Amino acid sequence: MGRINELRLIARVAQMYHVEHKRQAEIADVLRMSQATVSRMLKRAEQEDIVRTTVIPPAGTFAELETALRERYGLTEAIVIDCSEDRDGAIMARIGEAAAHFLEITLQQDEIIGVSSWSQTILRMVDNIHPMKGTHARYIVQTLGGMGAPSVQTHATQLTARLAKLTGGEARVLPVQGVTSSREAKLVMLADPFVRETMDLFDRISLAIVGIGAVEPSELLARSGNVFSPQELATLNEAGVVGEISLRFYDKTGKQVKTPLDERVIGITLEELTKADRVMALAGGESKTNAIAGALKLGVIDVLVTDKFTAARLTA
Repeated sequence: MGRINELRLIARVAQMYHVEHKRQAEIADVLRMSQATVSRMLKRAEQEDIVRTTVIPPAGTFAELETALRERYGLTEAIVIDCSEDRDGAIMARIGEAAAHFLEITLQQDEIIGVSSWSQTILRMVDNIHPMKGTHARYIVQTLGGMGAPSVQTHATQLTARLAKLTGGEARVLPVQGVTSSREAKLVMLADPFVRETMDLFDRISLAIVGIGAVEPSELLARSGNVFSPQELATLNEAGVVGEISLRFYDKTGKQVKTPLDERVIGITLEELTKADRVMALAGGESKTNAIAGALKLGVIDVLVTDKFTAARLTA
């Protein structure tokens, strides 16, 4: 009978704490025991299965898919959004909303944020961010040079500047081409002190926000007038490339694939991305599933924001 009496008292303490919402000090006073004893009994209540913690995910959330993604790919966090249809436009909009909310909640004081301004999904994120009042970033760093027509390059620069204004940070842009005509042209551009000043911040980025691209250029990149030639795309396909992050390519196993294009890209490298405290990737859609799977195997991404259809494919 000793054990049942012990369990009965433990259950009473648990009831007072969890149901009656009394503080531990109040319980100790009522039952004439020390607060340390109350604390021990509350722990015992869990060990004896008297108290069980149940988390009921709200409708429209996908805790099981998020857990599966975290466990399978070693992610710190996975955010799976609801979407009525498996269509790129709708998916990008919802991912952008979720990423904006996550950034607003998790932004740390004086963060140095690296952002790839050639992702349509990141554009949607910026569209949904509210101006920060308390916590402010230090720098917003453009991590990939401009693409194609000057008007489109200006758009990318404005995205960086807008994110800086919303987060209270200082914009640091890359006022050069993201893909140069030759290695020699790249070296000339890298000699520019403004370019070097921005790129020197790559090693100090605390949060990198990236998109994930398939081998075929995105609509935004295609519109810019700076797409790869059919021969270059064929070379990437022959090398087994399935996707890219900031124009750094990799195969389906998560192994980086070096090509002559690397010698012409002005932007952050995968090695530099690994030094960031957090890397948040925004991507979804059937056409990008293989690219996302390969990217997750790189070991670079900490947080993934995707849609329920893509999450199901990635964990199947």
